[in-house]
Amino acid sequence: MSTTDRANLSRVTTTTPAKDGRRLRADGERSRHAILTAAAELATVEGLDGLSIGRLADHVGMSKSGVFAHFRSKEELQIATVDTAREIFDREVSTPALAAPEGVARVMAICEAFLSHIERGVFPGGCFFISAAAELEGKAGPVRDHVLAVYRELLEGLGQLVLRAQEMGELDPAADTDQLVFELDSLLVGANMQFVFFDDRRAPDRARAGLRGLLERNAGPSPRGDGL
Repeated sequence: MSTTDRANLSRVTTTTPAKDGRRLRADGERSRHAILTAAAELATVEGLDGLSIGRLADHVGMSKSGVFAHFRSKEELQIATVDTAREIFDREVSTPALAAPEGVARVMAICEAFLSHIERGVFPGGCFFISAAAELEGKAGPVRDHVLAVYRELLEGLGQLVLRAQEMGELDPAADTDQLVFELDSLLVGANMQFVFFDDRRAPDRARAGLRGLLERNAGPSPRGDGL
């Protein structure tokens, strides 16, 4: 046993029951978070259906019983994985975009953050939700329903940014908001496919050009921010 192990063991054996309970809960939360982060990454390569207690245990280097202790079923694991992917997406895409001023600048910022998270390989198989939607589109059940609900929330969030830019007059108030969101999302989905499946490293820049063109064609009467 190493010196560090002895020190850790000493701390554990001298910890009061209350402190020991808090430590165990914290360790359990850290383990669960690590498992779910790995699951979200793995799912973009092998699919949500490819997740299993055994496969995930092999991937993270834990015993099956260690993983099973956190999840009662494959379905619970899958749904928790979707929630973790949403947290990662918010951290990497949605939240950074809020630093941009409202209006066109923020619309472009969230699109840019999305493209950046693809380029940086936040998920090895590209956008988690595009991957999951493609995998589950012909299936039914709670996992598909949960992915659909989260994906809709993300699109609604983009719609709110577009609508706000229209209210400010930076985008044409008469333009069809749903159509704008559809076209913005189509460019992002296309970039994800081209970048991941076709290994086209130029795809994000092509999408950026398309996004700028779309927003310029739908410019409103008010002076626009510097998002373009």
